[in-house]
Amino acid sequence: MPQRLNTPSVPTADEIPCTHLDTVAKFFRALSDPTRLKLLEFILRGERTSAECVEHAGISQPRVSVHLSCLVDCGYVTARRDGKKLRYSVGDPRVADLVVLARSLAADNATALTCCTRIPDSQD
Repeated sequence: MPQRLNTPSVPTADEIPCTHLDTVAKFFRALSDPTRLKLLEFILRGERTSAECVEHAGISQPRVSVHLSCLVDCGYVTARRDGKKLRYSVGDPRVADLVVLARSLAADNATALTCCTRIPDSQD
């Protein structure tokens, strides 16, 4: 087989280190919880206080706090202190693009996703 010269090498899936794939999988797992996704979409529309997030999510403050901490820890959301309040905003505008794309893909594949038995529905 002739060798190509000056062609950039594109790694195959088995050449990418597992840690990279694990990180990408973790990236998506952080969004796999419906409550976190609901909070993220709420925060995408503008900066929110934790009290506003509690009201929007309709669950207890401690549970919302855990979800918001996850979103902050994973880099989707930033938190800033404003007196006694924490205010949450999206730290990277690409997050909005990701959510819009995910919604579009999910809508286009809704039948297959609904019928998929390999990935259980969330238990929130």
